Amino acid sequence: MTEAPDDFAALPPSGKLLGLDLGTKTIGVAVSDAMRYSATPLTTIKRQKFTQDAEALLTLCTQNAVVGIVLGLPLNMDGSEGPRAQSTRAFARNFSGKTALPIVFWDERLSTSAVTRMLIEADTRRDKRAEVVDKLAASYILQGALERLRRG
Repeated sequence: MTEAPDDFAALPPSGKLLGLDLGTKTIGVAVSDAMRYSATPLTTIKRQKFTQDAEALLTLCTQNAVVGIVLGLPLNMDGSEGPRAQSTRAFARNFSGKTALPIVFWDERLSTSAVTRMLIEADTRRDKRAEVVDKLAASYILQGALERLRRG
């Protein structure tokens, strides 16, 4: 597990990545293609206890043959870490005890608001937005990380 939001040295040079938008009630999940060109929204997991959340994520990792995980890190607007970022780091520490997959962080500031704005502009109904916003936010987070990986 890397500590810096943009340190991707721990990731293998190729293979699928899983992107996660960790919320208090749900976990948005996205997956990249093996060439790491694009992120695709996969699912939204309703949060339960850590053990059940971890099992669901491990199943998705296996089903999608992922080689690493990009976890959205909810930094404050000034770049500092608040309680949500600390909670995300704690989740990553606990999850890293259940998998050998490398876990890296990606700054997720404004990801949910950007996705919500896009859905509003697309005239998506409010109930439909609520249904898809988390997995789309995970996709947005993962796509940002993929672009950073391509730039080197």
